[in-house]
Amino acid sequence: MDVSLIASVGIDLGKTTFHLVALDCHAKVIVRKKLSRTQLLAYTANLPWSIIGMEACSGAHFFAAKLRNQGHEVKLIPGQFVKPFVKTNKNDFNDAEAIAEAVTRQNMRFVPIKTDDQLDLQALHRVRDRLVHRRTALINQIRGFLLERGIAFPKGPANLRKQMPVILEDAERNMGPLVSTAMVAAIGNGAAFRNGRDFAAWLGLVPRQHSTGGKPRLFGISKRGNTYLRRMFVHGARAVLLRVKYDTGGLGQWVHQLEARTARNKVIVAIANKLARIAWAVLFNQEDYRPTTATAVAA
Repeated sequence: MDVSLIASVGIDLGKTTFHLVALDCHAKVIVRKKLSRTQLLAYTANLPWSIIGMEACSGAHFFAAKLRNQGHEVKLIPGQFVKPFVKTNKNDFNDAEAIAEAVTRQNMRFVPIKTDDQLDLQALHRVRDRLVHRRTALINQIRGFLLERGIAFPKGPANLRKQMPVILEDAERNMGPLVSTAMVAAIGNGAAFRNGRDFAAWLGLVPRQHSTGGKPRLFGISKRGNTYLRRMFVHGARAVLLRVKYDTGGLGQWVHQLEARTARNKVIVAIANKLARIAWAVLFNQEDYRPTTATAVAA
């Protein structure tokens, strides 16, 4: 085989194996090789200057840059433009031969070889596009779930951001299926606790105490019990705090008074404590939650 007779080379790229076909000036096959990644670059490094064609696919820009650094003229061809040159049944060697023939056509359309910076930017945009696609699917799924509850809002992320806080932060609906099922999974019917205060203490939503010499000292919450369930109640409390400005009932009045005299994080823990006690009472007594009125709180 005289490699000096090579007029064009076609490479069919794969993940681990690569098929190379070289044609002479009469479009006759003079080289057919199956190579690994390392073998391919070693083989092309020993070839004289050649026109090398590859389909524009994953990994093509990397190999194009490597082959160009070896001194070859490298051209990337869109896959749909290679297909007409496949003369018989499709296989890797036939694809490589079709590429080798297509790369010599003067009127062929080629894909510019991208730089590393271009590939990085392209990767970022592709990831963004996938995230946007998944975000849209998730928004539509959420809207579908809410429709089953008789709640509807227009499509689009802006409407989701606007409407979901109102839905999730409604104090009367704060104990949704997520917190409720987590609570039942953790404590069953709640009979293990004498009252809601014991349940809140078990969750670690009460101050940690260290007393000595008759002097009580209180620190941050004890963080005992079920970490996951405590976190759920704290997140619920944050939602209530955001929504409470619209609440003129008993809970809203109590939170406003609390906000006036203590720090935000302490208010959140206090709300979580109250939510836990309310939730235990509802679970243990098997009764619906009845909000306390502002008059009752004042009394």
